Amino acid sequence: MNLLALNWNDLKNPYAGGAEVHLEELLRRLVRYGHQVTLFCSAYEGCAPEETIEGIRIIRRGNRYNFNLIAPFHLKRIVNENKFDILIEDVNKIPFYTPLYLNLTTLVVVPHLFATTVFHEINFVLGTYIYLAERPFVPVYRGRYFNVISESTAGDLIKRGLPKDDISVIHCGIDRRIYSFDLVASKYDRPTILYLGRIKKYKSIQDLICAFKIVKEKLPESKLMIVGTGDYLPNLKALAHRLGLDDSVEFPGFVSQENKLERMRKAHVGVLPSIREGWGLTNIECNAVGTTVVAADSPGLRDSVKDGVTGLLYPYGDIESLATKLLMILTDEKYRQKLEQDALKWAQTFDWDIAAKAFEKLIIEIAGKKN
Repeated sequence: MNLLALNWNDLKNPYAGGAEVHLEELLRRLVRYGHQVTLFCSAYEGCAPEETIEGIRIIRRGNRYNFNLIAPFHLKRIVNENKFDILIEDVNKIPFYTPLYLNLTTLVVVPHLFATTVFHEINFVLGTYIYLAERPFVPVYRGRYFNVISESTAGDLIKRGLPKDDISVIHCGIDRRIYSFDLVASKYDRPTILYLGRIKKYKSIQDLICAFKIVKEKLPESKLMIVGTGDYLPNLKALAHRLGLDDSVEFPGFVSQENKLERMRKAHVGVLPSIREGWGLTNIECNAVGTTVVAADSPGLRDSVKDGVTGLLYPYGDIESLATKLLMILTDEKYRQKLEQDALKWAQTFDWDIAAKAFEKLIIEIAGKKN
């Protein structure tokens, strides 16, 4: 099959995130299975307009500010010049609304839609633009097929009025060659909490820092590591300083894959406090290397954590509850180890190869139909 994929970024783009990881893990495997894959995405400073990476032909045009505006013109030309069997459209920012200008069988991949949560990240004016740009999603895409990465997102699409039968769920995988349990690894000497990911306001890492202040008062030797980069980093550093946590909160920024794995294995608990995620891949990655997690009971995150089994959930924004859950894990070694054992079993059910095979089966089935 000849596949055309559409996404805002490719993985080499500095602004790439979990949505890009998800899509390209699948696309690379589809190439290995014998399919032709073209990815159309935005350009960035210093990039090649076109190149082939691991068999995926990548075409880059526009930039992160105008890509949704220039995409229709380029897409119509690309489709006219090639015979594609299916379009895989990844909606992880503003939708491209391809049904308005492309007559092509389409699978719409939806990590999650923003709705009103966009206002937790950006100013009111830009937030209103994105919110309104998302509003026509259901009437425009009705009649297409949808693939989501969590039951939470499936439920959201159904509530918005899309037919349940048009929606499939395929969970994200992990690369078992990278994320594996190391019997030699031991936990840090100090009770250590880890956040690992992009540093964005909607990730609500500020809640974690405030909860850590409470943890620190009851467990003075504890430590918090906030690993990653993003535009909200200065705000978090300022908050830690105001709370008198400079000596106990580490901000190492971007780290290598090897360093990331070491931190994940040796931390006592990983934390994801976001208001909304498509899935919560870091939860599964932590579990796969032998670390339990605490996450907000938010859409997406609640799907990647078995509460009380592989980790703990707390009501989003409830700082006292977050602190209590962290203390439960940090002060009870037997309880923590039980969670770790069940987390390892849970993580073994996730694999990119399994996800890709399910995805391939889905697109072959859809390509045989007509939107």
